[in-house]
Amino acid sequence: MTQLSRTLIAVTALLTPLTVTQAAATEAATPGCASSVPYVSGEGGYDTYRIPATVTTPGGVVLAFAEGRHNGAGDTGDIDVVLRRSADGGCTWGPTAVVAAGDGDTRGNPAPVVDPRSGDVVLLTSYNSGAVTEAQIMRGEVTPEQSRRVFVQRSRDGGRHFTPPRDITSEVKPFRWRWYATGPGHALALTRGPHRGRLVVPANHSAAPPPGSPDTGQESRYYGAHALYSDDGGRTWRLGFVDDSYDGVNNSNESTAAQLPDGRLYFNSRDQNGSSPGNRLDSYSFDGARTLDRPYTVQPTLNDVPVVEGSVLQLRGGTAPLLFSGPSVPTARQSMALWRSTDGGATFTKELTLSQQRAAYSDLVQLGHDTVGILYETGVSGTYETIEFRRLRGLGAPGQSSPAPARNFSTFSSSAPDSGT
Repeated sequence: MTQLSRTLIAVTALLTPLTVTQAAATEAATPGCASSVPYVSGEGGYDTYRIPATVTTPGGVVLAFAEGRHNGAGDTGDIDVVLRRSADGGCTWGPTAVVAAGDGDTRGNPAPVVDPRSGDVVLLTSYNSGAVTEAQIMRGEVTPEQSRRVFVQRSRDGGRHFTPPRDITSEVKPFRWRWYATGPGHALALTRGPHRGRLVVPANHSAAPPPGSPDTGQESRYYGAHALYSDDGGRTWRLGFVDDSYDGVNNSNESTAAQLPDGRLYFNSRDQNGSSPGNRLDSYSFDGARTLDRPYTVQPTLNDVPVVEGSVLQLRGGTAPLLFSGPSVPTARQSMALWRSTDGGATFTKELTLSQQRAAYSDLVQLGHDTVGILYETGVSGTYETIEFRRLRGLGAPGQSSPAPARNFSTFSSSAPDSGT
């Protein structure tokens, strides 16, 4: 496996409002390449890269977003949202640019989407003060300015430049909520039905306990999933459905979404330590994410997935499958795999295990009618050593050829789960 752009460099140029922080890959594009590594932890001035998200522009450029964590692998502190672009389908990558600078604070959870009307790339991210932790936010010990907030940016030139982050917290975060996170992973543009053109962003939150209830700030039963949406290309936003059961049974959290061929939206969520068996939950929406058709319930055919973020992608074509990506060891973040559903998410079947290495967050993107990309965290001795981009063929409609086999990698075995995000 070729690792691209392995050399640290200083800041070389300023692209308002993007800052170049890593040299462009200079290797020639490899036709039909299997993999590349856009992010290597410890390089480019960052201790760790985490939280991948990817989309393709109307011009076919692959955008690979991530969090660049300056001072460690932890979820808080000085964190930037960074981006690399690939003009050859994810084989080689341009320089790393800072899309949203933390400047000592935390900016992350990138959720990009391409607006189908304008072709602009719309990016939502989350923010909190770098001086506070998630636990403090969950306990309500911070000011509104320090707490989680939501921002939107726009690129009109395929990801070369982005507008400065614009705060939309008042539009989408109720007062009683404490934690808030967009995505992470790509958001969704509806392509059919009465809400065609709508941008939908899966998100999650925590709520303050009801009056009279103990306020420890640590109870996962106060986590919930929700969606926000825009009908004007990302200029204004509204809060969509809210899963507010807070019963401790099915604790919906980080979510991912796809539009099925019949127009319904499929939502798949991490179960944040709920008491029901299984680690994945799902639901549907018939009205473009304004409401859910039923509460989130356990998706039993994904029980191999541990407590972690995952990604779904509906491939193009009337009989094309719905894909899901995530680690495939229930007790550890390890062995990234792909599952396929041919019944709109009712059931999934494991299609392919990419490797036995450690693995965590991932995001899926369609590159062509028969090629899918997956951007995911992985490593040999640690889960967050690199963010790799893999290209896979043959994942289309039933009856097509089997996916191209994964390349050989060294293996790592562990039954110990990873902690944290």
